[in-house]
Amino acid sequence: MDKYLVKQLGIFKVGAIASVSFTLGMLLHLKLEPSYSTKLAKENQALNDAIAQINAQAEAIPPAFSVPARFQGKTFYDVKLAKNEKVVALTLDDGPKIPETPQILDILQENNVKATFFVVGKAVEVYPQTMRRIVAEGHAIGNHTWHHWYRPMSLAIARSEIERTAEIIQQTTGVKTELFRPPGGFLNNGLATYAKSQKHAVVMWSVIAPDTNPRATPEAFVQNVLKGTRPGAIVLLHDGGGDRRRTVKALPPIIRGLRQRGYRFVTLPELLNLSK
Repeated sequence: MDKYLVKQLGIFKVGAIASVSFTLGMLLHLKLEPSYSTKLAKENQALNDAIAQINAQAEAIPPAFSVPARFQGKTFYDVKLAKNEKVVALTLDDGPKIPETPQILDILQENNVKATFFVVGKAVEVYPQTMRRIVAEGHAIGNHTWHHWYRPMSLAIARSEIERTAEIIQQTTGVKTELFRPPGGFLNNGLATYAKSQKHAVVMWSVIAPDTNPRATPEAFVQNVLKGTRPGAIVLLHDGGGDRRRTVKALPPIIRGLRQRGYRFVTLPELLNLSK
């Protein structure tokens, strides 16, 4: 079902509800015959059931994480905003992973925050239920390759790394995504070149919580993020690829601190649509 049809169904829903309300009101005022009233009530119930079915079908349509044309095939580190609005996108790499990804999802849900997860294909294969939960709770998905390799690779291998991951994302969640992040931020090993040839947006970051540094503390994660965030920032954290208990510990004060500074959290597709 395309977006135009869903929109039209929404218009139909509003009109249908108004019609039902008007009809029931007429019943009350005109005191129609009981048999006719029963028949009309059954017809109204059937109409309400049809509306509910239409709404359920619309809600069942999986999201597609597409990007505006001006970002297709481009590499960017942050987003220049059309309005001077304090928005920031939290992104999490290398998952899903147990137990950290579910713990992070719990924190995001408790704080009503939506984020973007750049997932590794082989991890999606291992934790499909967690992957489905990410999408079900309203977060965006990006492609982070199958193996998370840094090394230079041929076109054929780069294609396999990205397309194999895209395939398992869609098989697991029904989602298609045009968001890509190269592992380690390497832009010259063949992966980014292939992604851009497919008109994917190559998403880097402007702020990092140093959660891959084994000597950094959760307090350092918080300090780095709060100090470096500007409107339109893209923040990098990790939910996989190692022990991420420090990231789990740092996430609540990061959210709290950014909110105290007036920031609103958005997914990457939302951030791109706020750009100049």
